[in-house]
Amino acid sequence: QVQLVESGGGLVQAGGSLRLSCVGSGRTLDRYGMGWFRQAPGKEREFVAAITWSGGSTGYATSVKGRFTISRDNAKNTVYLQMDSLKPEDTAVYYCAADRNSRDLSQFSSEYDYWGQGTQVTVSS
Repeated sequence: QVQLVESGGGLVQAGGSLRLSCVGSGRTLDRYGMGWFRQAPGKEREFVAAITWSGGSTGYATSVKGRFTISRDNAKNTVYLQMDSLKPEDTAVYYCAADRNSRDLSQFSSEYDYWGQGTQVTVSS
């Protein structure tokens, strides 16, 4: 069993930056593909970014490409999401997720097995 805990969310002005962290416990994450998803009020959960177990490959939603960066430190059992040039439309609860089958850069939430509780990101205009 894997437990994931996100942190780093908060309130920021448009154009600002935040860095989200996701710490795993229970098992090491170094063989799990990892992803970040988000869900805004009244909307479905959507894919944001993913990273392979080695960190060698990453993938992004079109809406965040060039502004967000996913990375991982397997020694710390932690995955990060650096968010720059934030926009009001980035406002959502952000979730990290772990894929025990380590599919390459999956964008489908159904393919992830473990989820964190989420962290709120609010971007003011």
